[in-house]
Amino acid sequence: MGQKMVDSVTAAQALRGCTVLNGSMEINLRGGNNIAAELEANLGQLEEITGYLTVRRSYALVSLSFLRKLQVIRGDTLIDGGYSFYALDNQNLRQLWDWNKHNLTILQGRMFFQLNIKLCMSEIRKMEEVTGTKDRQHKNDIVSKTNGDQASCENQELRFTQVRATHDKIVIRWEPFWPPDFRDLLGFMLFYKEAPYRNVTEFDGQDACGSNWVIVDLDPPARATEGNPQVEPGTLILSLKPWTQYAIMVKTQLSASDEHQVLGAKSKIIYIRTNATKPSVPLDPISSSNSSSQIILKWKPPTDPNGNITHYLVYCQQQPEASELYKFDYCQKGMKLPSRVPTQVDSDEEAKWNQTEDEGQGGRCCACPKTDKQLKKEAEDSEYRKTFENYIHNEVFEPKPRQRRSAMGVANQTLPSFAATPTTLSEGFATRGPDSDDANGVESTKIQLTVFSKESTVISGLRHFTSYQIDVLACNHPTDPSRCSMAAFVSARTMPEDKADDIVGPISYDVTEYTVHIKWLEPNAPNGMIILYEVNYKRLGDTEELHHCVSRKMYQQSGGCKLRVVHPGNYTVRIRATSLAGNGSWTDPTHFYVEDLRVDPSNMLKIIIGSVIFIVLLILMTAGGFLMFKKKQTQGPSGPLYTSSNPEYLSAADMYEPDDWEVGRDKINILRELGQGSFGMVYEGIAKDIVKGEPETSVAVKTVNESASLRERIEFLNEASVMKGFTCHHVVRLMGVVSKGQPTLVVMELMTHGDLKSYLRCLRPDSENNPTGRPPPTLKEMIQMAAEIADGMAYLNAKKFVHRDLAARNCMVAQDFTVKIGDFGMTRDIYETDYYRKGGKGLLPVRWMAPESLKDGVFTANSDCW
Repeated sequence: MGQKMVDSVTAAQALRGCTVLNGSMEINLRGGNNIAAELEANLGQLEEITGYLTVRRSYALVSLSFLRKLQVIRGDTLIDGGYSFYALDNQNLRQLWDWNKHNLTILQGRMFFQLNIKLCMSEIRKMEEVTGTKDRQHKNDIVSKTNGDQASCENQELRFTQVRATHDKIVIRWEPFWPPDFRDLLGFMLFYKEAPYRNVTEFDGQDACGSNWVIVDLDPPARATEGNPQVEPGTLILSLKPWTQYAIMVKTQLSASDEHQVLGAKSKIIYIRTNATKPSVPLDPISSSNSSSQIILKWKPPTDPNGNITHYLVYCQQQPEASELYKFDYCQKGMKLPSRVPTQVDSDEEAKWNQTEDEGQGGRCCACPKTDKQLKKEAEDSEYRKTFENYIHNEVFEPKPRQRRSAMGVANQTLPSFAATPTTLSEGFATRGPDSDDANGVESTKIQLTVFSKESTVISGLRHFTSYQIDVLACNHPTDPSRCSMAAFVSARTMPEDKADDIVGPISYDVTEYTVHIKWLEPNAPNGMIILYEVNYKRLGDTEELHHCVSRKMYQQSGGCKLRVVHPGNYTVRIRATSLAGNGSWTDPTHFYVEDLRVDPSNMLKIIIGSVIFIVLLILMTAGGFLMFKKKQTQGPSGPLYTSSNPEYLSAADMYEPDDWEVGRDKINILRELGQGSFGMVYEGIAKDIVKGEPETSVAVKTVNESASLRERIEFLNEASVMKGFTCHHVVRLMGVVSKGQPTLVVMELMTHGDLKSYLRCLRPDSENNPTGRPPPTLKEMIQMAAEIADGMAYLNAKKFVHRDLAARNCMVAQDFTVKIGDFGMTRDIYETDYYRKGGKGLLPVRWMAPESLKDGVFTANSDCW
């Protein structure tokens, strides 16, 4: 091969995997990133060089330990007249090899060392002894003045006097050291790094551009004086990982002197393991149910075990069904039946769960290294998940005091005590109401398992089709509970049990005339809970079967249901229950007989007598009415005639009665006029204590003119009465009424921008009355206005009211530009007939009325749409 030049990482990669180099190697590396690791990866397998090895001006090298397997330099080819190893001007070279672990033989040639200013002569002399070249060198081959002249060459060993570790800190002290001139001691350098294996050397993985050691600079301690003894130097190393082995070394840091060489000291590399502490949570728990009484649980070990995981604790707590399930009547039309499914994991999910991060390393592509931004985001996400899980466990899943039986066991080997657990779970399980202990989450069934040496278990003896919360804790101490992690939790539901929803026992009935009270017992242990019963019945001979739905509440009130039959005869009835798991089986038909009460002679007699009495009374009433009518026609008016002084008489039914909407007049403070309304002036005001939680509220106050008649005042209050029943965001809200005293006031929600008609006119481009300076509304804003008006009118229609006077002037604009329906002076209730026919002589908005309203005086929701 001849001579191989290694002046870059790329050149070193060409020798990757080589064990014998047939030729010579010259290393000339002046810079680069991560040089030591790259050279070790590419040249670490080289065992023999047949020629010579030259290291020249390689400023990036600190050590030659990257040639960790080099055993022989044969020297078949020599450089510069006889050198097989040549080291010249390597300004940062401090170590050749760790001669306690490395053996190198140079068969032929001499060694040359010049201008290696940080390479101590002790390193060179040691290499002479190991390689067998001690007597080969000439006088000028190795010059002590140019090798190690700027190095602090240690010839004394520092011994540690105290080493003590916690789970994240190490306290370390060593014996004092002072050079002959104490001023030459600048301080100490403490080196430490993680060391999974005890094979660390000082210069492993180190180059001139970086080191994998963490270096701590320490000042020298105070010197001993009279009365003050010598203080041992030392430090406290913080922020360490629990249960992690660290390599630690201390060196002195001395000042260089031109007059004499200063010899320092360093310690041996020691190994300290931090203490164990609570592990992180187990990862990715998944559960699946393979039967009605078992749940299979799997999880992954915690990311940070912080010790040797000794066992896992698994807690399984039965969960009540959601309280909302007890509140609704699922027999109502349109109600969707709730359902639950057992927890099962399909093959794709399980395969995805089984994948590990290491699977991609054996393929063609390697995962790209994560950027600092990605690593920071992952750390933030991890911290957020831990905080969130802690909150959930502390606030939501707070353990409650034990009030009933509990079951405990151990699995892995599951301890024998767990064998008794199923008996505590199989007691009566009829559906309980939301006020029962189980529904309220009282700890009635809780299982504890201890799992050794694996990350899976099977929880047995569970109730069928029941929801469980399962907590998994990792522990790294056999007895200390404080060395268990926070819980990773997962929810699971067991599979349903066949025939658990079937109704067992006889069906009883009680026939009273044409009403039949059917009774039955609910299933003893249903799947989850029973949400309704279906009762199908028919008369013998009929083809169609009648259906009757019985809700939970109805069943609990009567223990069954009551059927109202129309025709007498023989009937059959069958029943089935519906649970969260679905429908049960139909019961066997039960027969009952309803007698024909119409053929009973005593009953027939009663009917005949009652009919005769009714006919006689009807005849008498008709004759009496006819006689009174004839008498009024033949006779004139009797008694004096009086002239009415109140032609606009109103009945008591039309009078307004104060109610809960009444507001004290002293709570209303009128500020300024807003405009003229249909009945009188409208003011802006302040209302006190009219809205709960608000001492003062801005309102609109409508008044009636002082000259208004009594009928007009009644119509004014009628508008307020209509608004009392409205609660809609797009309908102006009534706040209160002041009907006692004069003037009468109606207090309403303040609509800052007035009516829609005036608001739109002020937005015209040529309008001078535009205080907000807003542009004309866009198409989107106009559609928004139309939608808000339509929503308000839909609400009125749903409440069975017709407005009769829907126009832009009667739509109001709020502070946030929401459009709301207002002015309910002409609004009428059409609840019974779906239309309102105008009577009397009141005023009507002819320009806005629908054709049918003009023609017939009929007002409906359709005419409002017009």
